[in-house]
Amino acid sequence: MSSLLLRHVRLVPVRSAAPTEPVSLRIRDGAIVDLAPELRAERGDRVVDADGRWTIPGLWDQHVHLTQWAQTRSRLDVSGTRDPAEVIRLVREELAATPDGDWVFGYGFRLTDWDRVPTVAELDAVSGVRPVVLTSGDAHTGWLNTAALSALGADPTDEPVTEAPWFTLMTQVVELTAQQDGGSGIAETVHEAAARGVVGIVDFEFAEPLLTWPERVARGVDALTVRRAVYPEYLESVISAGLRTGSPLTPGGVVTIGPLKIISDGSLNTRTAFCHESYPGGGDRGVQNHDRAELVALLRRAATNGLEAAVHAIGDAAAHEALAAFSASGAVGSIEHAQLMTPDDIVAMAALGVRASVQPAHLLDDRDAAVQLWPGREQHCFALRSLLDAGVGVVFGSDAPVSPLDPWAAMAAAVHRSADDRAPWTPEEAVTVREALAASVDGQDTPRVGQRGDLVLLDRDPLAHTDDSGAAATLLRSVGVEATVRAGQFTHTAAGFVR
Repeated sequence: MSSLLLRHVRLVPVRSAAPTEPVSLRIRDGAIVDLAPELRAERGDRVVDADGRWTIPGLWDQHVHLTQWAQTRSRLDVSGTRDPAEVIRLVREELAATPDGDWVFGYGFRLTDWDRVPTVAELDAVSGVRPVVLTSGDAHTGWLNTAALSALGADPTDEPVTEAPWFTLMTQVVELTAQQDGGSGIAETVHEAAARGVVGIVDFEFAEPLLTWPERVARGVDALTVRRAVYPEYLESVISAGLRTGSPLTPGGVVTIGPLKIISDGSLNTRTAFCHESYPGGGDRGVQNHDRAELVALLRRAATNGLEAAVHAIGDAAAHEALAAFSASGAVGSIEHAQLMTPDDIVAMAALGVRASVQPAHLLDDRDAAVQLWPGREQHCFALRSLLDAGVGVVFGSDAPVSPLDPWAAMAAAVHRSADDRAPWTPEEAVTVREALAASVDGQDTPRVGQRGDLVLLDRDPLAHTDDSGAAATLLRSVGVEATVRAGQFTHTAAGFVR
């Protein structure tokens, strides 16, 4: 029976204290089975000297759209554009540089960065019969030309498509992109995640949940543990198959069924996040994709059949309705994003035991939009300190491709709450480095016997003393991942690391 013996690792104290001197640990059958100042090698041990490297549990990204994140490699980058005309110029250049039969897929524009809404007509003027699909940076809007709308069976329109109608098209867009780029980029994306210390993800991709990941694992793309979310349209087929949250989809449980994902409202940048107060300039409070009765019915169906629930709720009214549905249904799970919440609902969330699955890097992207669209409520945005102080379980993710799949960037954002020379945004809601790390390791603690054999070896101590939050964030972004171990197997080693 093979096992991994790691010698001379320095344990980083995640929640519990850690020894001050290096230790040795043995991983067998995917779990840590021995830990002591010194361990003698046993038959079957693969012995690796960590040479005093700092060690934490494996990192998790609790909210990823993995296929779309991989597809950004082959999509036209329209992020950072200042107006639709700039995008039109980029599309024109892309059309000239790609084969006539190809679709043009782009990603990254943000409507709040522009002073007007783009039209289908102006996209048609440069594209003709070539289908063009541009996905917004928050993934809640698609700007398509007439050729693409027709090919996808969508109703004619002269404006971008948002929310539920767009999500109906998104699965087709993801599949068409994969056909055009040959599904390339998945293995590279998984490898890059491992190189950042990531051992697992919760995948919220818009696609059939039972086949894609088992096929990838069969091809050897197995560096990550994956919890595969289920959308409502696939719920009954999953229940009929006798599957529940945690049910394995591959041998050894590399891929398991995750939660039922429900998108209850929209997003900030499209002014569709469902809020208690109206957006500036009108009586619109956002979009409620499912009313309370529908939410209760879905959550109750999930709970009755052993599925956790992950409810997307960005606006404060959406979070309120989601918590009411959790309470009425008896379901367990998370609110995804929890971007704007009232203090009373944070208290209720703690009492219900509902987790907050938050993407801290979004606060950097949405800072200016929140000030513009949620005036007077910014202090309730990304209320990480308030959530933790209330006793809410908080876990971190990226929502890639909305933000990069990079847990170190997420931790830095949560700690410092600024990505430029401006002072931290609502610094009273910042968390400590240790709290940020604890939110990134899927509930694991300082490595100990009985814990999963998922570890990350680092070139420095992420908890080293710094003078302020800015220096702490800089330290987090500079940490080098020397090696990543998932279930006792190396999934990444940096140059110079001897194993």
